[in-house]
Amino acid sequence: MRRIALCLAVLAGLSACGLQPLYSGGRSGAAAQALAGVRVDPIPGKTGWLMRNALQDRLKAMGEGSARYVLKIQLDDRIEGLGVRADDTVTRERRTLRARYQLVDTSNGDTVLDETTGWDAGIDVASSEYATVAAEDSAIERLTEIVADRVLARVALGATRE
Repeated sequence: MRRIALCLAVLAGLSACGLQPLYSGGRSGAAAQALAGVRVDPIPGKTGWLMRNALQDRLKAMGEGSARYVLKIQLDDRIEGLGVRADDTVTRERRTLRARYQLVDTSNGDTVLDETTGWDAGIDVASSEYATVAAEDSAIERLTEIVADRVLARVALGATRE
């Protein structure tokens, strides 16, 4: 009986905490409206092209709006060897993608948000160079999708609080 009372007390406390879903309301919600007004500046390089496409795909899903914000992103893409054999050949790599992003208000040029996020992926180094390059390319494609999701979740949160 004591456990049930404790569970009910915890549930009652959670309902009063003020948490609400970020994307509630669908396209008419505050987050979708804020994201619909974001334009992404070009990002140099192949990884930048992948990142910008991932961001734009997600932003298009929120609808079209006038550009109230500009999202500026600088990427840092690194590959480092982790597993090394006795003959100094690498058997495992870690690819890390970091993004420094700034959300700039187009009406006054103020930086609303200036943060960094990133993610990494492990890659097995195969005996075939082609297979290793393909695995590295596949990893960066996945990483840009993950980092794009992280950036836009934070941008949505920052823009809705404004």
